Amino acid sequence: MNQPIPSAPWLLRCVGCAATYPALEVRFFCGCGSLLEVEHTHTRELLDEALAPHLHAPNRQPTSVTDLFDLRRASNAAIDRSGVWRFRELLLPLAEEHIVTKPEGNTNLYCDARLSAFTGVHNLVVKHEGENPTGSFKDRGMTAGISVAKRLGMKAVACASTGNTSAAMASYAAQAGMRAFVFIPAGKIAFGKLAQALAYGATTLQIDGDFDAAMELVQQVCTSEGIYLLNSANPFRIEGQKAIGFELLQDLGWTVPDWVILPGGNLGNASALFKGLSQLKALGIIPRLPRIAVIQAEGASPLARSFLNKTPYQPQPNANTIATAIRIGAPVSIQKCQRAIAETDGWADLVTDAEILDAKAVVDASGIGAEPASCASIAGLRKLVAKGIIKPGESVAAILTGHLLKDPDAVVDYHAAEPSPDRPRANRPIRLQGSLEEVVALLRK
Repeated sequence: MNQPIPSAPWLLRCVGCAATYPALEVRFFCGCGSLLEVEHTHTRELLDEALAPHLHAPNRQPTSVTDLFDLRRASNAAIDRSGVWRFRELLLPLAEEHIVTKPEGNTNLYCDARLSAFTGVHNLVVKHEGENPTGSFKDRGMTAGISVAKRLGMKAVACASTGNTSAAMASYAAQAGMRAFVFIPAGKIAFGKLAQALAYGATTLQIDGDFDAAMELVQQVCTSEGIYLLNSANPFRIEGQKAIGFELLQDLGWTVPDWVILPGGNLGNASALFKGLSQLKALGIIPRLPRIAVIQAEGASPLARSFLNKTPYQPQPNANTIATAIRIGAPVSIQKCQRAIAETDGWADLVTDAEILDAKAVVDASGIGAEPASCASIAGLRKLVAKGIIKPGESVAAILTGHLLKDPDAVVDYHAAEPSPDRPRANRPIRLQGSLEEVVALLRK
């Protein structure tokens, strides 16, 4: 007889010393100081239980896990339409009354000849996570984090943020009826993101210092006041972000690309991608893992510098880049990300702000559009092809992480300036007096 599945079929395990803790304990770090991650203990049983009702149904019958996920994608239920909770047995099988969803995910996959020409990769797809409800991939992790907070009975949540995390947390907390506290570096956040946190009702605290100072303070406050921390140190956030990889493969008919390339800031996204795809491989759903490439901005590149120089990781004080979403000098998920790169024979590299803006101009002009941090993946892909790391004939999926309107100032600053070597694709507005003759002459020219 099958044993009943426990109410919380997972536990928390330290990525450093491997110590374990109860699944629903309010804890983010091990006693040794390392991060924790969710370890699933009954995934196969949960999947079998989900498939069972369909095996004898008179209508369409899923015969595999991927069939089940594809069937849910066509459902009208919010939990199934979510590009996170559709895969719930692989994530967090919470009771439906605890799930807070918009729903998120279901972001588009683009193929564009201009991006292929720019990067030098013939078989390139771009998944745009900026099409999530609050405009970034952070919604995937936040639906999981807020749902667990609801399950735990938490009344208040908090995060440190350069923008996207605060926007997502404020929105989902408002939906769940929780108080939200956002700690941001004073003067170092794009207005398109700050506006969201304010609009959704979060108490926003501007801290003297950089993101890392805000991160240290919010951890202290959460410990002192019993507030639930929702930065990427939260292991349940990572579970939600795993769904980027699940949905990407679903978009590709469950085939695995040679490479997945994405920007790196706090490094939770790359860690989540690796964890989720490793789970699919262990379950026999996919035959192999893609290689993972993480691209950082030159001014905030502690992972890339360590990888390229083959030296131990060192935080980068006073990190600075136009790509505000990845302006992080002491990434929380460094250990997990280093493991992801090592175990997929992946790569880490850095690009300049000028290279990011150049790539962004191409992404934007293709009609896709993305914030600067997103375009580090495209700039990095171009660089890795030029270095011979990625071959032109390999299949590549690039992740864009945030919407164009997250940082409108960067767009206007780039295009309003005179064209220069740093702005070769500037699309400067043309000033006219406004007569018909003048406009017609310009158009004909």
